[in-house]
Amino acid sequence: MTKVPILGFVAYSGTGKTSLLLQIIPLLKAKGLRIGMIKHSHHKKFDIDHPGKDSYRLRKAGAEQMLVASRKRWALMVEIENELEEPNLAELLTHLNQDELDLILVEGFKHENYPKIEVHRPSLNRPLFHQDDSIIAIACDAPLSQTTDLPVLDMNQPEQVVKFIEEHILA
Repeated sequence: MTKVPILGFVAYSGTGKTSLLLQIIPLLKAKGLRIGMIKHSHHKKFDIDHPGKDSYRLRKAGAEQMLVASRKRWALMVEIENELEEPNLAELLTHLNQDELDLILVEGFKHENYPKIEVHRPSLNRPLFHQDDSIIAIACDAPLSQTTDLPVLDMNQPEQVVKFIEEHILA
């Protein structure tokens, strides 16, 4: 599926996936790793562009693919005709230039089969969904109320999560 290692972070909304990623990405970058990121959004119609911008207006006028480029970055927005189907991870991965990456992190896509860390906060009283065979560890902020054979990582110690990634994903 990928040329480089891939690791996902999955959890119920509001659990802290993005917060954890915001802590571990700089630590991985400090080790010289080039990180790709794919994030799933439950919002059908999200924009990275804003009303009033030329690229937004051109896309709204009917451009099915809108690429905006500058010397610093480029972004591609693609309109999907079939709104009934979520894009699958394998399809999205083809859009990344994997020759320029060392690791791909994914937020979401919990129903897809790829290695994932489940982010869990016992205080939210949500069940674990680590019965999914592709979950390889649980990152949580307090002791679990149930036992598991999976490694349990302290999400308040992002260095611990990075060490796990180095030993189990990048090794």
